[in-house]
Amino acid sequence: MPNEQDIYEEHVMDHYEDPFHRGTLESASHMHEGNNPQCGDRIVITLKLDDSEKLTEAWFEGEGCVISQASASMLLELMEGKTIEEVKSFTAEQMLELFGSKLTPDRQKCCLLSWDTLQSALNSQSDDDFDSVAPSGPSLGEEQ
Repeated sequence: MPNEQDIYEEHVMDHYEDPFHRGTLESASHMHEGNNPQCGDRIVITLKLDDSEKLTEAWFEGEGCVISQASASMLLELMEGKTIEEVKSFTAEQMLELFGSKLTPDRQKCCLLSWDTLQSALNSQSDDDFDSVAPSGPSLGEEQ
């Protein structure tokens, strides 16, 4: 059983405190919102895909625990620049390996929220109403 200290390793805290592409991508071609009602974690992922089916930009916004927010940053940093097929073939097991720290089954759900949301975003094209569903809430800088 991992202890709380193991979960908050330096690379996890780096992604939580200085996340990769935290914010909203205004010119998104795809977006999806995922949440975990059991703990309150929420992630919105916005993507821009080019004509060659490559993920050119990936951004996230959300609230939740260190694990959910850091894992979103880790995942999008890794996936940006990959083809749709490469993103779709990235597995939940690989996501847990990317996170690095051993997690209990309940905490694995926090880590996998961004992975699941990214997979759904690939199938969810944004429409003209994107601005009306854009995420709201404080940014990480505002939360501190």
